[in-house]
Amino acid sequence: MLPALTLAFALMLILEGLLPLFAPRLWREGFRRVTELSDGQLRFLGLTSLLVGLLLLVIFA
Repeated sequence: MLPALTLAFALMLILEGLLPLFAPRLWREGFRRVTELSDGQLRFLGLTSLLVGLLLLVIFA
C-alpha cells in the first residue's frame, strides 16, 4: 500500500505544480482570494474537495 500512496502523493505534487509553473500570476491571484475566504467557506471548499475525491476514487478504483 505504501507504493500506491507514494505514487498518489507524487501525482498530487505534479498537478499542484502545474499552475504556478505555467501561470504564476493567475496562481498568486487565486491563492490570495482563497486566503480571504471565511472559515465556513474554507470548510465547505475542503468538504467539497474531499467528496469529489472520494467519488472519483469510488468510480475509478
